[in-house]
Amino acid sequence: MDKKTVLKIANLAKIQIDDNQIDNIVNNLEKILDLVNEMNLVDTHNIEPMSHPLNLKQELRVDEVTEKNLRDTFQENSSASEGGYYKVPKIID
Repeated sequence: MDKKTVLKIANLAKIQIDDNQIDNIVNNLEKILDLVNEMNLVDTHNIEPMSHPLNLKQELRVDEVTEKNLRDTFQENSSASEGGYYKVPKIID
């Protein structure tokens, strides 16, 4: 990675880079590419993919009703309800 390549990438990405930042960006990109190369050297054959790195089990609660059905009580104050539903104006012709 060199300054010319960084400037070309910045131009293609429409990113404005100050001249005093170029050396720092070159160093950071070199570190990133070195890390990617190092990761590519790791033998991952016969390793099963994981859905999550911690391989935790999701504990779920029991799906049970915990409150009373108060629909009729709520609809007592509504003048526009019928058969357990609220009547609303038609909005699509």
